[in-house]
Amino acid sequence: MKSFLGKLLDQFILERPLLMAALLLVVSGFFIWHAPTIDLDASSDSLLLEDDIDLRYYRSISARYGSMSYLVVTYSADDLFTAAAISDLQALRNQLLSIDRVTSVISMLDVPLINSPRTSITALQNEVPTLLSERTDISLAQTELVEGPLYRELIMSRDGNTTALLVSFAQAPGLSRLIAERDVLREKRIESELTAAEQSAERGLSRDIQQINVLEKAQQAEDIQSVRNILKQYDERAEIRLGGVPMIVADMISLIKKDVLIFGLGILIFLAALLTYLFRQPRWVMMSMTCCLVSVMVMTGLLGLLQWRVTVVSSNFIALVLIFSLSLTVHLIVRYRELQRRNPQANQRWLVRNTLADKAEPCFYTVVTTMVGFASLLVSGIRPVIDFGWMMVIGMAVVFVLSFVLFPTLLVMLKPSVASPGDRMTTRVTKNFAQLVKFSGGGVLSFFAALLLVSVIGLTKLQVENRFLDYFAKSTDIYQGLATIDQELGGTMPFDVVLDADPAFYEPSVPATVDAEFGDDEFEDDFGGAFDEDFGEDSEAVGATDLGASSYWYNSYQLGVVREVHDYLDSLPETGKVMSMATTLEALEMLNDDETPGTFFLSILYKQLPPSVKEAMFDPYISADGNQVRLSVRVYESNPELRRSELLARVRSYLTDEMGFKPEQVHVTGMLVLYNNVLQSLFKSQIQTIGAVFLAIVLMYLILFRSLKVALVATVPSMMAAVVVLGTMGWLGLPLDIMTITIAAITIGIGVDDSIHYVHRYREEVAIDGHYIDAMERTHMSIGRAIYYTSVIITAGFSILAISDFIPTIYFGLFTGAAMLLALVGNLTLLPVLLVRARIT
Repeated sequence: MKSFLGKLLDQFILERPLLMAALLLVVSGFFIWHAPTIDLDASSDSLLLEDDIDLRYYRSISARYGSMSYLVVTYSADDLFTAAAISDLQALRNQLLSIDRVTSVISMLDVPLINSPRTSITALQNEVPTLLSERTDISLAQTELVEGPLYRELIMSRDGNTTALLVSFAQAPGLSRLIAERDVLREKRIESELTAAEQSAERGLSRDIQQINVLEKAQQAEDIQSVRNILKQYDERAEIRLGGVPMIVADMISLIKKDVLIFGLGILIFLAALLTYLFRQPRWVMMSMTCCLVSVMVMTGLLGLLQWRVTVVSSNFIALVLIFSLSLTVHLIVRYRELQRRNPQANQRWLVRNTLADKAEPCFYTVVTTMVGFASLLVSGIRPVIDFGWMMVIGMAVVFVLSFVLFPTLLVMLKPSVASPGDRMTTRVTKNFAQLVKFSGGGVLSFFAALLLVSVIGLTKLQVENRFLDYFAKSTDIYQGLATIDQELGGTMPFDVVLDADPAFYEPSVPATVDAEFGDDEFEDDFGGAFDEDFGEDSEAVGATDLGASSYWYNSYQLGVVREVHDYLDSLPETGKVMSMATTLEALEMLNDDETPGTFFLSILYKQLPPSVKEAMFDPYISADGNQVRLSVRVYESNPELRRSELLARVRSYLTDEMGFKPEQVHVTGMLVLYNNVLQSLFKSQIQTIGAVFLAIVLMYLILFRSLKVALVATVPSMMAAVVVLGTMGWLGLPLDIMTITIAAITIGIGVDDSIHYVHRYREEVAIDGHYIDAMERTHMSIGRAIYYTSVIITAGFSILAISDFIPTIYFGLFTGAAMLLALVGNLTLLPVLLVRARIT
């Protein structure tokens, strides 16, 4: 490598630095041109498992029953049913409707009321009464909205003091058609596997939809800002909160932009000040910052060119690229200054050439091991973590190339500066560590052994259960909106229980019609005289419903079973609002003199209901053929006793063991299931990533040092740092999440960099006189200084992440910074003790 690098330096950098600078300017300019095209993604898909079977089923069910992606405005006041409050709500609703892209606003003013006073099916066909209808009784309407099964905890809180307005936005032209085509394929996947052509078509449709959504993000952010501007006008009269998927997506994108900007600028300013203090010469600050900035811009442009989306997990890639770029240049600066002090008469070309030649091999392997650390994230199975791993693998390659091309190009064009001795503090720190190793090696081993024991116990306490609500600072609109919806409107995190027909129902021996099952006498038993009054003599034939004459669920008996399931789900302490055909059935009882409707009544009723009522009461909860029902459940995220995995297992067990459903009939799906899958995969992913990075790094050490003993010893400090950090999280009761899962792999990947530099230099020093202690002391006073510098820089850089509003990012920054400090201590104490006692040469 040294000979290859020497030829490269002589022919392209040392001899023609201006030409190389021009070439770098052109190449960097090409990538920088594409930097503004980088895309940010905060959709739910960006936080899900890769190739999750439950995700495929969830998408299919969403295609069949629809998804509730609307903006939620909560309005809280002491009395919502006064004339003033109703007038205020009406004005708010009308202002929201005035926004160009808002297509509908559903509020307590707009929903159908069938018991205020009680109405009939005939009357519903003529007019669907609402709160603003002339004949509506406000007192009865208040009872129906607050206590009725349809609207309680859906658009009205139990205490009647908070109501919700559901705001829907128009989709981009052509988007509805693309979604409909994709949903047809996704729904088909429920029943059978898609052909290769259909799978390709689905991927193409998803890609087209994503491209349209990218263009829609800016418009959606403007729309939500327009909503916020309107809501400010009502702050003095009511407590207003904003929630819903569109707001969360828009605010998370804003959060990502803020983090990218603040982390980048904050770290850049902080590191420049730190470099000024450490090296006290402007040239080192300017060259280091130039390398850092060019690395970031090239990497950003590359991501934009590749149309690679940045998520909340990967939003700190700028901070990491800055930190790693600076870490490499600091090693080069320290070596250059060391050579300059030893050879004060040497010319600049000789100093630059020997600096890069000496540091090429250890820096190459440190970069590769760091890349291995990030590459281990590829086995996590979590989409944003995988993307983050790939980004940083590419980023490290960019950093290495630019550090070994741009840095010497700039440096060789300058004259040698006056050699400076460096700061005394670093000298004292490294000297004290050397003395500790020399005189208290046994104490060092005992301390780390005790620390390891305590940390392993902490690992057993590590958990993955956490709340999406707690991902955000309490001052953010996301937290406040979600908290209000969760506490006042029946929970936030949804899941669905989907019940299929009994497989035996499809066998030829089973009667196919409702009448064959329940008998012809049901007409008189269920209807009596109500038929002539509500439907007249021209009503259509019995059983000829849109749901199908042979439906499994749409009859009085099976809907009774649905009601049992509904009541069970509603009784669970973790669940809030439950909506299903049982809710619809309860409302229909009001149209049947408070009696449970029979099968015949249900058949005729469905044909007579207005389309708007069908869309609200039937379409979300029963399939078109009546052979599948869906129960929609929302869970209280703020419940401290919530254990998602246990809840889902309990629901499945009750339905199959207690109620007798066949396992193939029962499906539990929804965002709660998908989020739980991510959480439950974290333990497995953590083990896989640590195992992958450990094996890969040991292999790298074997290639570099050609000794298994050296490879194992050199890995110890970084592994120790990772275990201690995870153990500390366990003791503190902090769960793993999609950000903190990366800490261990990154800690090991970065920590081994310093180990490589130390072991590489230590073996060179031992080869001089064969004296282990003297070699250790000389290593501390040379490469130990660079390790100290880079560790302080990395720790300080990660600490900047603590100013984020995204709580996982804060934990990621603080714990990774702490791990780097621990790795520094380990590399300057534990590692040399092991090297000396193992007599490694």
